Amino acid sequence: MIPPLPDMILENLIRAALIEDLGTNGDITTRTVIPAGIRYSAQIRAREAGVVSGMQLAALAFRLIDPALRFDALCPDGTAFQAGETLARIEGEAASILSAERVALNFAGRLTGIATMTAAFVAETRGTAARITCTRKTTPGLRLVEKQAVLHGGGFSHRVSLSDAILIKDNHIAAAGGIRPVLQAVKARASHMMRVEIEVDRLDQLAEVLDEGGADVVLLDNMDTPTLRKAVAMAGGSVVLEASGNMRLDRIAEVAATGVGYISVGALTHSARTLDLGLDF
Repeated sequence: MIPPLPDMILENLIRAALIEDLGTNGDITTRTVIPAGIRYSAQIRAREAGVVSGMQLAALAFRLIDPALRFDALCPDGTAFQAGETLARIEGEAASILSAERVALNFAGRLTGIATMTAAFVAETRGTAARITCTRKTTPGLRLVEKQAVLHGGGFSHRVSLSDAILIKDNHIAAAGGIRPVLQAVKARASHMMRVEIEVDRLDQLAEVLDEGGADVVLLDNMDTPTLRKAVAMAGGSVVLEASGNMRLDRIAEVAATGVGYISVGALTHSARTLDLGLDF
């Protein structure tokens, strides 16, 4: 079970989405056609199978519109479900339910899509020690909840922000003058509490990293599968290895079998499609 994020952190995100949707004059359709005091029970239902995420945000959207609404998640975040299954039930004023519906479904559908895609990638690693991890290629403003959705799908998170760890990419290496200078700078200046990862795209670069030392993790960027196998053999378990680049679903099983510890997949957050969820009275 993945612990929920504090509602206090999420509230401004949900509030901004509700304000965007309500516009300058509120829900004029509902206000025009639904008499006050009409109560209903509504259900969020899945039109297709997947792994749920975003129920916490959906509940918060309804609650911010009307604290008196009752929201019951029948499939908690991280739970697999089938097409036609009821994921949540909402009870209370019909007008309040209708005014929160779109924001709640937008978040739930988007995050459930990420969790579902992540679960498909994770399934391809079974029988290996490889872990699927997301990246910082997230929707601006939604990184925290999109990464939470990856966790709900069984994946792991890479850095949440630039301040989490030292990740030396190819442009850092170019600007610093090479692999040895950049690793020497890390050893001279970085805190002993800070993890260090460096990106390489050739085996000779990996050899230089292993010879110099100073890195905890090496990111093997855009290497084909035979080269990944050679990299694993070269490292001999001395550093954690992460494969990245061109990580399609149909390739994950063979990459995981090379012995790398992590496989980072930017597509989990930048290319996952929204899952089809609906709200029915």
